[in-house]
Amino acid sequence: MILQSPYRAGLTALCALVLSACAAPQKDISLIPTQTADVTSKDGVFTQPLQYERQKPGCKGDCPRLKVDSLIFPGNKALTDYVDQQLADMTQFDGTYTAQASVSDFTDYYWVHAGPRDEVILSSKVRYRNQHLTVLELGAWQYLTGAAHGMGEIRFINWDNQKKQALTLKDIVKPNQVPAFIEKLQQAHQRWLATQEAAQENPTEYNRLWPFQPSDNIALTDAGVVVKYNSYEIAPYSSGQPELLIPYPELRGILHPAYLPR
Repeated sequence: MILQSPYRAGLTALCALVLSACAAPQKDISLIPTQTADVTSKDGVFTQPLQYERQKPGCKGDCPRLKVDSLIFPGNKALTDYVDQQLADMTQFDGTYTAQASVSDFTDYYWVHAGPRDEVILSSKVRYRNQHLTVLELGAWQYLTGAAHGMGEIRFINWDNQKKQALTLKDIVKPNQVPAFIEKLQQAHQRWLATQEAAQENPTEYNRLWPFQPSDNIALTDAGVVVKYNSYEIAPYSSGQPELLIPYPELRGILHPAYLPR
């Protein structure tokens, strides 16, 4: 019988402890590294451009047009399909249109129902990314024949690269903290109003016409959570698509720790 020395026994126990710690899941890992976008944008999923511009086949003269300036993700079918589905869902260009399952399906529908000068532009771009997250900004701009101007919609996607799924506001915010998030968003809205000349000229009238409203159209970035509104939601068309930023320090205790840089 070989007796183990106290030193050797202690060393064995320490090694076992270290190995078990390494094997344990890192529940507190941050998905938002404390880095700038210039650094983190080099990591994450691989992208390729998807770009084309077409007019209705066989059409001459004034013809409906479609332009796509988007992205595909080689080796990541789930994200490629999700972006395609979301863009198709954003193309409700007339009162009778039912959202299609893909951009290809929408294109077929569009050539049949579009007016002679109708135009649709679909886009997607990377807003922020790192090895854990891919944050995309999707856009759909549509002009209908005879309209005073075109209309656009912006939609964010916060994609978890490991889980291969899109994150919602409720995934990112702690339980029961959505009201606190909305309060911070309202404060960001007040900061934005201070930069708007029309809002400063007559605050009472501006707030009556364009009151604050919450939104779950959020993007995780290196600087904080960005919330984007579409035209006419909180401001007139001339203001474009307002973008509000809530810095991460204001969101401590509100967001899950995984979505705070540290």
